[in-house]
Amino acid sequence: MKTIQQVYTLKNGVKMPKVGFGTWQIPDGEVCFTAVSQALKHGYRHIDTAAAYRNERSVGEAIRASGLKREEVFVTSKLQSHIKSYQETLDAFEKTLQELNMTYLDLYLIHAPWPWNDMGKDCKAGNIQAYKAMEKLYREGKIRTIGVSNFSPDDLDNILKHCEIIPHVNQISFFIGNNQQETHEYCDAKGILVEAYSPLAIGYALSNQTIQTMSQKYHVTPAQLCIRYCIDKGTAPLPKSIHESRIIENTGLDFEMKKEDIQFLDTIKDDPRRWN
Repeated sequence: MKTIQQVYTLKNGVKMPKVGFGTWQIPDGEVCFTAVSQALKHGYRHIDTAAAYRNERSVGEAIRASGLKREEVFVTSKLQSHIKSYQETLDAFEKTLQELNMTYLDLYLIHAPWPWNDMGKDCKAGNIQAYKAMEKLYREGKIRTIGVSNFSPDDLDNILKHCEIIPHVNQISFFIGNNQQETHEYCDAKGILVEAYSPLAIGYALSNQTIQTMSQKYHVTPAQLCIRYCIDKGTAPLPKSIHESRIIENTGLDFEMKKEDIQFLDTIKDDPRRWN
């Protein structure tokens, strides 16, 4: 079975594709509709969006136009980062369903532990309320799995101490040079799957000489090496592109890296978004 067709089994038994298609910074309308349509055409079965991306409507339209059954596509969306109350979470979820024109989500995440315009703010009480609302929706069958995004071990501890359902997923920035080892190990110990957003370091990793050299060793592209690294680390990468050739390229993942090469890439500690 090709890697693009493989799945992870989450803690509650729900199966999630190992590779998702990210839609961050893809504008609503024709661009998003076309990109998601191409992703589905070329084998992706997990589409990741968010209320903050403002493209949920186009994502939903592309999925319906694909001819695939709803249950064949794993759909993720996210609660906006500033929403930190029980009722606002319920209301925001209903709005997301309306935008997507769907009756349920496969995965719903708290987008961040704090508002993006006030990073680091203590929102522990609000995160508990938001997550409790998501637990309600989960029990009602409106969400198949629930989780968080950008949560540190301390943020996760807060949820585990005050809520009943262990998050199924923690979606974090994860790529060569920024593998967030402490958070990854914490999540592994709790049975929380790590989703890797920006697996290409928003493109900067592709020009790194070490990555380029190693990709030649495996006869793959730098992008394919970066995405495969995330998979071999046991995470679910979310590559994104609006170019069909790259959407196809990013599915070429049917190779495995040698343990010593993964360990070597692990030694890179500089965030590749700062590489020249």
